[in-house]
Amino acid sequence: MYHFLVIIEKGSQSYGAYSPDLPGCVAVGDTQEEVEKNMREAITMHLQGMIEDQEPIPTPQSTAEYMDITLPGTAA
Repeated sequence: MYHFLVIIEKGSQSYGAYSPDLPGCVAVGDTQEEVEKNMREAITMHLQGMIEDQEPIPTPQSTAEYMDITLPGTAA
């Protein structure tokens, strides 16, 4: 089993997704659920292509973290 970070972004009319550790592997969907499904399929196809091309599967390096930022002069 592989474990890759997927970033999902909400656009004005759809959702987009990508994985920083798999350049070029992207997906879109009308809903978050659809883009998640499409991205899972895209990653599977991407990894299968890498295996067929005898390329090494990258070791995931990306992480994500939310940070709380308080600006001077604003309420917490």
